[in-house]
Amino acid sequence: MTYEYPDTFARFYDLIYNQMRDSVDHEFFLREIRQTKGKVLEIGTGTGRFFTDALKNGTDIYGFDISPSMINILHSKLDKNHHNRISLQNIIDFKYNFKFDLIIAPFRVFMHLIEKEEQIKALNNVYKHLKSGGRFIFDLFVPDLNQLLNGIDNQTDFDGEYQPGRKVRRTVSTKPDLINQIINIDFFLEWDEDGGRKQEHWKTPLRYFFRYELEHLLDRSDFENYKILGDFHGNELNEKSREFILICQKK
Repeated sequence: MTYEYPDTFARFYDLIYNQMRDSVDHEFFLREIRQTKGKVLEIGTGTGRFFTDALKNGTDIYGFDISPSMINILHSKLDKNHHNRISLQNIIDFKYNFKFDLIIAPFRVFMHLIEKEEQIKALNNVYKHLKSGGRFIFDLFVPDLNQLLNGIDNQTDFDGEYQPGRKVRRTVSTKPDLINQIINIDFFLEWDEDGGRKQEHWKTPLRYFFRYELEHLLDRSDFENYKILGDFHGNELNEKSREFILICQKK
């Protein structure tokens, strides 16, 4: 099952996540892209938070997303000559007739894969599309045990203007499913439009992972070489880490 971004959430995506995430992971992924001399693939391009900058820097980059609403916004940012670089595909069964030196899946893309069979298929499909020596980099969050036990209740994570005098606010609630290791997230948007206030919910599950579970998962995949970092600055995993940064390499 896929959980595509609805049109309204895609509309405000840049506004929200440019503020919330750019200072966290933007430079890390762009640095990895810049250091790659061959073809690059971005899985889960969204509205192009990394893709557009990489393309401007001259990278031979391709990408896909499962959400038509996100791809439509990304297409609006690109010259039509580059539209063929973006496609509507899924990490589990995407196909290209060429291989890549670097494949990235930024900002929790892998956490949308709920079932272990999907996770293995995705890893092996990525492996198949890498050149020898190519790398796959993706990130997940380290589970916050307090939030897993108690969830989040209507926490506002964005409140600002999307146009002069027009505001948008997003609140988040979560309900954990501890047995199935799923966080059920309810995003609630409220925004000013046409002289009134509009509202929309979007619910989606995220699969959370623990360190050794990730290692066992990678050991079952075709990847033989990998390392797990604890942040986007390249530090080793430790008790204070809030991120899993996985760097997998094809022999």
